[in-house]
Amino acid sequence: MIFDFHTHTVLSDGELSPVELVRRAMVNGYRAMAITDHAAMGTVERITKELIVECDLVMRYWGMVALPGVELTHVPAAAIAECAAHAKALGARVVIVHGETTVEPVEPGTNRAALLCPDVDILAHPGLLTPEEAEIAAERNVFLELSARRGHSLCNGHVAVTALKAGARLVLDSDAHAPGDLLTEPFAQMVVRGAGIPPELLANVLRENPLLLLKKVGITLPD
Repeated sequence: MIFDFHTHTVLSDGELSPVELVRRAMVNGYRAMAITDHAAMGTVERITKELIVECDLVMRYWGMVALPGVELTHVPAAAIAECAAHAKALGARVVIVHGETTVEPVEPGTNRAALLCPDVDILAHPGLLTPEEAEIAAERNVFLELSARRGHSLCNGHVAVTALKAGARLVLDSDAHAPGDLLTEPFAQMVVRGAGIPPELLANVLRENPLLLLKKVGITLPD
């Protein structure tokens, strides 16, 4: 059973349509996912409206939990709260913020602004996450991402150690842009183990925390 809350389609810079992405994810063993195309204030309405329709289609006919969302990407830190609130008002179920990864010039202060925003669910690839930021994530119930994406994954070990020390919740996401980026169960376990997560906490990252995130956004899976 695979959970993945950070994926992209042709609505931004991904290779697949939303429906094909979901179908390929199902074949890989996914149980629930979010489609979170890159957005800012000018594109969030178009992306959210299209994803709501597509996700409703696959949920009705395939029974796959597919949630419409957005990844607020390189948005000015001071505008994150405004953009996130707008996305949720439009119907986005999952709002991710593109964190301060070490491989892109994200504005300093983005991590903190995202973690302080009540409408942000996940801080993606937060890079050199500070202890203070991890504590905010724990206090405000914002999930921190371990990334399976090349480049963004460079700080997974640091993120894992810092998050666990603060008691913040971690989830693993693919940040998929192409079919080959989607998770499989063996690869998901390998990435989490490679981040230094102890064996006894693997299920926490791969299953328990995703279920908590789903509950946070109003989805309860049947046993």
